[in-house]
Amino acid sequence: MRIAICDDNAEIRQEVFLLVKQSCPRAEISLFSAGEELIRTKIYFDIIFLDIEMGQLDGIETAKRLRRENRNGKKSVIIFVTAYSEYMEQAFDVNAFHYLIKPVNKEKFIQVFSSALKELASTDPFIVVKVFADSQKLLLKDIYYIESSNKKAVFHTKRGTLEAYRKMEELERELTGSFFRCHRCFLVNMESICAYSYEKIKLINGETLILSKKKYPEFVKAYMRYAENGGIVNV
Repeated sequence: MRIAICDDNAEIRQEVFLLVKQSCPRAEISLFSAGEELIRTKIYFDIIFLDIEMGQLDGIETAKRLRRENRNGKKSVIIFVTAYSEYMEQAFDVNAFHYLIKPVNKEKFIQVFSSALKELASTDPFIVVKVFADSQKLLLKDIYYIESSNKKAVFHTKRGTLEAYRKMEELERELTGSFFRCHRCFLVNMESICAYSYEKIKLINGETLILSKKKYPEFVKAYMRYAENGGIVNV
């Protein structure tokens, strides 16, 4: 297992390093003092402990760049370690798994690290969203589509709907390959599609979404790529 610790404070880096070693002695741990260093490595890390306020490139922007790169075709578990709780909402915008406040409480660290290991053991792709003060994990296969409504993202899932403060543009980038922006208000899970035409997309739950006419050719290409890459096809 590869773990990265990125913080411009040497004492914090060492503190988190020792906590990781105690929890996972065989882990390969890499230390970074700046987000630029972490990005330049081009290495996939299973878990990344990331400070937010650092030099020229802060932790939020570092996480955004890492998410865009999608290293090794997998998504790292990002845990922010910071003294500033006001960044919590931005942390969830980059699909952070958790948020630890400095000084790091050992018991809380063990709890969060243990949960992170369980997430890595899961083979089903997922997204973490913030619902009020809590974070919630959603398996991609359980989402029918995502709807933009009053500056919120509404997730229509097999278990019902939930709202979160997420931007559709960010979700579109994050879910590229398995979801498609068929209309400015809708991001559809291609696994949920059972039929489509020039103007609409029918889902396996019986609902119908608008398909923008100008997006139809792009949609067909995206759906073909999705199928060729082994996606589940219900059409």
